[in-house]
Amino acid sequence: MTQNIRIPEGAGLARFLHLLVAVLALGGFAIEFVIALTSGPGLAPTHAERMVRFFSYFTIQSNLLIGGTSLALALDPRRDGPVFRVLRLDGLLCIAVTGIVYNTVLRGLEMVGGAGPVPNTMLHVLAPLFAVVVWVWVGPRPRVTAATVWWSVVYPVAWLVYTFVRGAVTGWYPYPFLDADELGWARALINAGGVAVVFLVLAWGVRWADGRLPDTDRSVARA
Repeated sequence: MTQNIRIPEGAGLARFLHLLVAVLALGGFAIEFVIALTSGPGLAPTHAERMVRFFSYFTIQSNLLIGGTSLALALDPRRDGPVFRVLRLDGLLCIAVTGIVYNTVLRGLEMVGGAGPVPNTMLHVLAPLFAVVVWVWVGPRPRVTAATVWWSVVYPVAWLVYTFVRGAVTGWYPYPFLDADELGWARALINAGGVAVVFLVLAWGVRWADGRLPDTDRSVARA
């Protein structure tokens, strides 16, 4: 005997989908974190250095951003505010960049903590894919202003500065295409600029779509 499966609507659907993204992003992070925390220094000179490197990965930070903001929206789909808007946009853009860069440049390389294919797929494929699909489906929208876009640029620029400064001091870079010691500073900076262009194109694309896709706040308010 078959049973009809009721698909939630409005706020219920939004909560469910945001929670799904949070589980994928934070679940993948948790698996990698436990492995890094319990398996010694790995390729790093010390265990402390391994943990610093772990949290230096753009992949880890982007999954924490999208996971954290998605969890907040699962608890309250109408969550809003100028700071939250920037964090949410950063989470969406950064996880999209993570998916694009990994699947076009880095696929096949051992990434982050080396915990295996399941968390790797969660962090680099499923979380990016579902984050974008869920935003298109349930938003929240409208949320993205020009000011939100420009404030969202602060985080990735700060990450690039941190990555290059720390790399110059320690000789370790989280991704081969940013390795200034191996590639030279000119090539590494060009590569970083390419990623920055992708980020800005996506940011203004989201800004454009945010004003044209359906207003999800109304459907959530009616639920």
